[in-house]
Amino acid sequence: MDTIIEPFRIKSVEPIQLTSRAERERLIQDAHYNLFNLHADDVIIDLLTDSGTSAMSAAQWAGLMQGNESYAGSPSYFRFEEAVKDLMPFEHVIPTHQGRAAERILMGLVAGPEAKIPSNTHFDTTRANIEATGAEALDLVIEAGRDPDRKHPFKGNMDLDRLAALLEEHADRVPLVMLTVTNNTGGGQPVSIANIRGAKALCDEHDVPLFLDACRFAENAYFIKEREDGYGSQSVESIVREMFSHVDGMTMSAKKDALVNIGGWLALNDDAWAREARNQLILTEGFPTYGGLAGRDLEAIAVGLQEIVDEDYLEYRMASTRYLGEALTEMGVPIVQPVGGHAVYVDAKRLLPHIDPLDYPGQALAVALYTTGGIRGVEIGSVMFGRQPDGSEEPADQELLRLAIPRRVYTQSHVDYVIECFENVYERRDELCGYEITEEPPQLRHFTAQFRPKEPEVVHRETET
Repeated sequence: MDTIIEPFRIKSVEPIQLTSRAERERLIQDAHYNLFNLHADDVIIDLLTDSGTSAMSAAQWAGLMQGNESYAGSPSYFRFEEAVKDLMPFEHVIPTHQGRAAERILMGLVAGPEAKIPSNTHFDTTRANIEATGAEALDLVIEAGRDPDRKHPFKGNMDLDRLAALLEEHADRVPLVMLTVTNNTGGGQPVSIANIRGAKALCDEHDVPLFLDACRFAENAYFIKEREDGYGSQSVESIVREMFSHVDGMTMSAKKDALVNIGGWLALNDDAWAREARNQLILTEGFPTYGGLAGRDLEAIAVGLQEIVDEDYLEYRMASTRYLGEALTEMGVPIVQPVGGHAVYVDAKRLLPHIDPLDYPGQALAVALYTTGGIRGVEIGSVMFGRQPDGSEEPADQELLRLAIPRRVYTQSHVDYVIECFENVYERRDELCGYEITEEPPQLRHFTAQFRPKEPEVVHRETET
């Protein structure tokens, strides 16, 4: 059938507060044109992130009631650990309150001023945690991953030739290699098993560990099942296990593919690193069997890890994201192709060519979409990645607006509303102006920076015949 149906029934609802355009124009101005500063009640459709915004299942809510809040040795931890190891058979599983805490602990152990940490593409918090140690974060995605139009099945892959050259010259300065699955910055694009294997072989040659930033591991596994030769008949569960069998450790935000609202973990095989990681955990997060989480959170993660590999759910998830991407493409809106698993990435640089990259076309598009329909997305471009460690600013490789779809939250009619609002923005795209930053923090500026609009330039398009 053509109709996409959600493979679940809705048991509980949350009201959406509707606002007028005049109200939204005032609200975004009061928020200094930063959508992170908006009150969530003033957002109609919230596509800011898929992190921690999932709707939990009846089984997860039931699991909360089993949460054991013992400070040490909680049974909830051991159920969590068993669920993780069932899919990701690492020796040590260390819970944290979210993914960036796992990143901070790991980078605090291995990085430093002389270190180089390569990845296909580091996302914002990973990059910040690397650079906070003085280390250099390197992006080595394949060339196709830098081309929004290129329809490569695995645009998230690491460029193995560049990785080989880096390790040949600087292996003594590379404490580990990371692969982000799926590659969030590059459009939610997957990484193939062959690429994971190839990266591992290079790492083994130089005795360098390979880690996965595994936030969307199940979506990545589903893409492998769909696209990689030899995996079409395999289950997503078995593909997940194979992915992790080729690596030495992982960081995880459970707020994505564990279907919960808070949580994460660091998992690895190295005994010495695990011992030091637990020492750091106790300093900043909590005891090693709760790691900044309540027992009920650990229970919800354990159930979510079972639910996320359900193939009916994953088929629906991919189809619903494609539905939005294909509608925008048909409208003429340029997006990153092919559509990723968790989000649609609009190419703001091509949609708004009259706005200079350092006038932040992605931010301009985000503000316009909010004022038009109360839809909140997030810029992934020169606001997020333009500021360099030395304080200078350079245009990012791509200027994108990400529309991240929370799991099990919105129905097809909500997505149809997003499409209708985008039609309005698209028709008046030439009227949009750039923005300038008036105040910003030294790191992760996109979360709290303040903006103001610049005077719009008059754009003349040739009339089509």
